[in-house]
Amino acid sequence: MRSSFTSESCKESQLNSLNPQSWLQVERGKLSKLSSQSSTSPTSSSPSIESFIKVPEPPVQPFFKPGDYVEVLAQIHEELESCSPQERSNLYLFQYQLFKGLGEAKLMRRSLRSAWLKGSTVHEKLVFGAWLKFERQGEELISDLLATCGKCAQESGPIDVSSDLDIDISSSSRETVSMMNGSHILRSVSFKIGDEKIVCDRQKIASLSAPFHAMLNGCFSESLCEHIDLSENNISPLGFRAISEFSITGSLNEESPNVLLEMLIFANKFCCERLKDACDRKLASLVSTRDDAVELMECALEENSPVLAASCLQVFLHDLPDCLNDDRVVEIFSHANKQEKMIMVGPASFSLYCLLSEVAMNLDPQSDKTACFLDQLVESAETNRQKLLAFHQLGCVRLLRKEYDEAEHLFEAALNAGHIYSVSGLARLGCIRGHRLWAFDKLSSVISSGTPLGWMYLERSLCCEGDKRWEDLEKATELDPTLTYPYMYRAAALMRRQNVQAALAEINRILGFKLALECLELRFCFYLALENYQAAICDVQAILTLSPDYRMFEGRVAASQLRTLVREHVENWTTADCWLQLYDRWSSVDDTGSLSVIYQMLESDAAKGVLYFRQSLLLLRLNCPEAAMRSLQLARQHASTEHERLVYEGWILYDTGHCNEGLQKAEESINIKKSFEAFFLKAYALADSSLDPSCSSTVISLLEEALKCPSDRLRKGQALNNLGSVYVDCAKLDLAADCYINALKIRHTRAHQGLARVHFLRNEKTAAYEEMTKLIEKAQNNASAYEKRSEYCDRELTKADLEMVTRLDPLRVYPYRYRAAVLMDSHKEKEAIAELSRAIVFKADLHLLHLRAAFHEHTGDVLAALRDCRAALSVDPNHREMLELHNRVNSHEP
Repeated sequence: MRSSFTSESCKESQLNSLNPQSWLQVERGKLSKLSSQSSTSPTSSSPSIESFIKVPEPPVQPFFKPGDYVEVLAQIHEELESCSPQERSNLYLFQYQLFKGLGEAKLMRRSLRSAWLKGSTVHEKLVFGAWLKFERQGEELISDLLATCGKCAQESGPIDVSSDLDIDISSSSRETVSMMNGSHILRSVSFKIGDEKIVCDRQKIASLSAPFHAMLNGCFSESLCEHIDLSENNISPLGFRAISEFSITGSLNEESPNVLLEMLIFANKFCCERLKDACDRKLASLVSTRDDAVELMECALEENSPVLAASCLQVFLHDLPDCLNDDRVVEIFSHANKQEKMIMVGPASFSLYCLLSEVAMNLDPQSDKTACFLDQLVESAETNRQKLLAFHQLGCVRLLRKEYDEAEHLFEAALNAGHIYSVSGLARLGCIRGHRLWAFDKLSSVISSGTPLGWMYLERSLCCEGDKRWEDLEKATELDPTLTYPYMYRAAALMRRQNVQAALAEINRILGFKLALECLELRFCFYLALENYQAAICDVQAILTLSPDYRMFEGRVAASQLRTLVREHVENWTTADCWLQLYDRWSSVDDTGSLSVIYQMLESDAAKGVLYFRQSLLLLRLNCPEAAMRSLQLARQHASTEHERLVYEGWILYDTGHCNEGLQKAEESINIKKSFEAFFLKAYALADSSLDPSCSSTVISLLEEALKCPSDRLRKGQALNNLGSVYVDCAKLDLAADCYINALKIRHTRAHQGLARVHFLRNEKTAAYEEMTKLIEKAQNNASAYEKRSEYCDRELTKADLEMVTRLDPLRVYPYRYRAAVLMDSHKEKEAIAELSRAIVFKADLHLLHLRAAFHEHTGDVLAALRDCRAALSVDPNHREMLELHNRVNSHEP
């Protein structure tokens, strides 16, 4: 969560007298201009630019960030090939932590799932199953939809702990007995419990445990007694009768939980292992609520009852995150000692506290419970990897809590364990204590001692000012263009110098490929200072689309409140105006602007299902899959008809990898009513799922049916574009060109790309280049257009276009691969590998790793090739070509 980890320096009161009303509640058109704002007197109610465009320092993230993640991924993959089954889950957990540091959400989820699938104990299954459930919050609908299609989701559902958890019970029963002094064997014995006497079979009771055997058959006086008083042992007559029955039958009858608890405690006291295990499992099967679990967990830990403890644990974990708001639950987890943790979670203690710490940090990283859970994580760490992660995470929390001495010890421990990123925590502490030169030198030493990374220069920039800070931030961006702070700092500095266009250009650089909320917030502030309220409301509405509960200015103000204030200074659009604005922005490939218009339209009486659906399409284009799924679910919720709802359900299933079920929903919708969206969904899913070339004719007919149905021009343009693509694949170029031209007539701008492809296939390369140029000129987001145009020109123009692509969107991998291939063709092997490496360092991409592995193989560097192969297979374990290369390289390993 962005607002969770805030650095110390950003606690400065940049908004001490924050009053958004003072910026906005004046008559429109009479606000002072930027230049006059800067000259207002200190007593003026209007804040200066500096008061709300100051950029806080980025937090020290509680993530695992190795110096060379490729090397670590390769090590994990190698270990997974040869490790014992008991080690697999921990290795996948560490892989998860590494992918988390890289920001790779899909790969994180896959690693968690692997940890669950490969769990060798019930406890590991419990922990990782609960973790997956926590990660899938909000996705419960998908399971319900699959059920309507007759398919069960592969869920990590509850485990039958009472049946599945194996406990080694040492039998203390004695089959034969000899009586002392040659006395005859007493076949029965009477136990007094309070005022009642319970007659039992002496040898059956003796067989329950060694202590009972010694008491009844050994040298104790009770061995000669017919009546024994057990009244002082906290067992009721009802409970002892059940024990007597168990001694005969070996099984428990239906007893109340209270009686079972009595029996469990009694069995533990007298070492009746079989009886204790039976009570343990019976009680475990009865745990159903959090209150049950809280009450019974205490008993389970006191009486060393692992099955009951695991059952209680499962209830807690499947109630995350809510159960961490229950002080009773937090108390159990926070104060468990080593023995209690072994009872509760067996050998999976580290995994458990990894999960609890992550959930607690999401709720409040500065809370006592977060610190307690991380203390437990440190105590549970056994391997070096576990220790460095635990030390670093606890160090980050101690830093937030201003517990600087403890934080320093923890960061030093993590650094000594090999976690290079922990030096950032030490450097921040140095700056807080006024030792900036020491911090600068510390980071300089790290930079010079190995391969420098972007975050190293970013951290060092925080230790200096002026030109040196600017220089380091430029280097940080060069090494890792995905870091947001350097752009924000430069943009804010330019804005303070009143270099408005340069400031906006700088913040737009990163927003062009990474829709970061903090960057949208900063641009909102710029527009606010410039009194460009129309642009400001566009950004705040985009923010609210991505994160409805977002709070600005260090969490001090709700974004929705700022939107309300800004709304007073912009013209109200009618529904017709909104549709025109949406059409214009969609046509100019202004996805952020389109999001804003849809947000505004949702406040009107327009059909909300359709609008949320459009919203989801835009969010997918902007690479915001979680927000897109939320919008799709809202579309389903607001569908006005059953056939419309079925279409949205189909898209939900399709987008989560259930293509056949998505097709089924489309067909159900068509059976109710033929509609554009139902035919479009069916065509889209069929084209994606079928490997049969003959299905193209079916897709064409479906799209033609869709175009006959009523819809707006935005969607019809998309259908025409898709139809053109199918015609191209079928080599029907004239029909394809007609589709693209008709799409362009209704301003579906992306059709220029399809038409360019037709020109190229007709050997009209110049026309193809010119067609893509038209798209570049029209589209606001045009990195992909430059990339496509590069295919239609000579090598020098291609290189120029691809350099532009990298400037606009450094996350697109094709330009790096192309440049590397050209260098390799020119026998510049080192330069080719370096070109790939500069992208790999910030993007774990299979294709980049695959190509670099092939280059290493070509140059004879078998170890480097094998490293890249293993890292690539960590990204996609089933990639056929990668597996072939790995096997080939592995056979050459010395």
